[in-house]
Amino acid sequence: MFSQGHAGASAYARVGVETGVMGANPHRLILMLYQGARQAIARARMHMEQGNIGPRGEAIGKAIDIVTSGLQASLNLEVGGEIAQRLDALYTYMSRRLLQANIEQSDAMLLEVDGLLATLEEAWIGIGAEVAKAAMSAQADSQR
Repeated sequence: MFSQGHAGASAYARVGVETGVMGANPHRLILMLYQGARQAIARARMHMEQGNIGPRGEAIGKAIDIVTSGLQASLNLEVGGEIAQRLDALYTYMSRRLLQANIEQSDAMLLEVDGLLATLEEAWIGIGAEVAKAAMSAQADSQR
């Protein structure tokens, strides 16, 4: 089904992702989840345009899995308060829209979810400096 070269490239990409995950801090891991979900949606849109039903469904399934099992599962609803609850509701909405996009073959719904993820990703990047500063402060406190 795939050429030997394609299999090698896939293995190389997997190692790169696994290495990135193992060396990432929690903030970076969430960023990687946003990026992975958006990449899956981009693949789904490409497959939708080409009429590839199976690969489209697989890509949308991957995006749903990242949203529910990655982003939504990482929320701490007890500690996160209202923000975590709102994100939980938004992730639920996104996963439903992705499922609906697959059923209805709707590029507009895929674009909608991608836009929501892009907004969250941008905000997450924006707080990165604050997270790094807090981590350095905590590390300095622990060394005292």
